Amino acid sequence: MTNAVQDARGSQIRVAKVKTSRRVWSPQTTERLMNIVSPVFLLLLWEAAARFGMIDVRFFPAPSKVFSVMFNMIENGLLMKHVWASLQRLFWGILWGGIPALILGVAMGMFRTLRMIVEPVIAATYPIPKSAILPLILLIFGLGEPSKIVMVATGVFFPILINSMAGVLEINKIHFDVSRNFGASGFQTFLTVALPGALPLIMTGVKLGVGLGLVLIAIAEMVGAKSGLGYMIWNAWEILSVETMYVGLITIAVLGLAFTLILNEVERLIVPWKVAR
Repeated sequence: MTNAVQDARGSQIRVAKVKTSRRVWSPQTTERLMNIVSPVFLLLLWEAAARFGMIDVRFFPAPSKVFSVMFNMIENGLLMKHVWASLQRLFWGILWGGIPALILGVAMGMFRTLRMIVEPVIAATYPIPKSAILPLILLIFGLGEPSKIVMVATGVFFPILINSMAGVLEINKIHFDVSRNFGASGFQTFLTVALPGALPLIMTGVKLGVGLGLVLIAIAEMVGAKSGLGYMIWNAWEILSVETMYVGLITIAVLGLAFTLILNEVERLIVPWKVAR
């Protein structure tokens, strides 16, 4: 009898351990691990190619050398100065471009008349390369901070607007009919039906917008700026400091990865039904 009880307890302990390991190694944990492993693998491949002479280290220095320069720049505070300047411009650009795009995009999805009026303008201006309008932005806003922020806002605006509108159009019409039958106002319908229903595509637009914002802030900072990652890269090119150029590029890549991971976590919280697919 005692042996049977001990066997039963042992089985329960083993089952509990299996369940615990499954909780630890959930699909979300595996996804997060894969997000980290793939960039590390590419860096190791790059390092091996540089050490075995498979690439020209004058143009493609080994990551170990690049990271050595990066650590020196972190120690003297120079890198954080440029990162902080770029992040501030990126934040205000996303804010000033993303909020109007979100509101207008959801409204365009809700109201057909507004969509018919605004959509041709969006279709005509969206294909224009955002870097091509930098001279115009500089002409209007000058070489100071506003031109950098406007550049980011312009790039962020279109992906968020288009995805917000598409997200509302994907919502089943019956939800709007129910809202109307219960006497909900346009603003209430916006908050309780259109915005929550469009969230999956809105998050896609935010991810695209943030990525494009990183590209555009680097371009904008190459002209008329004295700080920021774009300025750092351009200045390194002028003095032929290849390692410093790569420090700037890798920093932008790390920021892009960090923003993607953060937005993925936000998406898991506010759009769980999409992530569960």
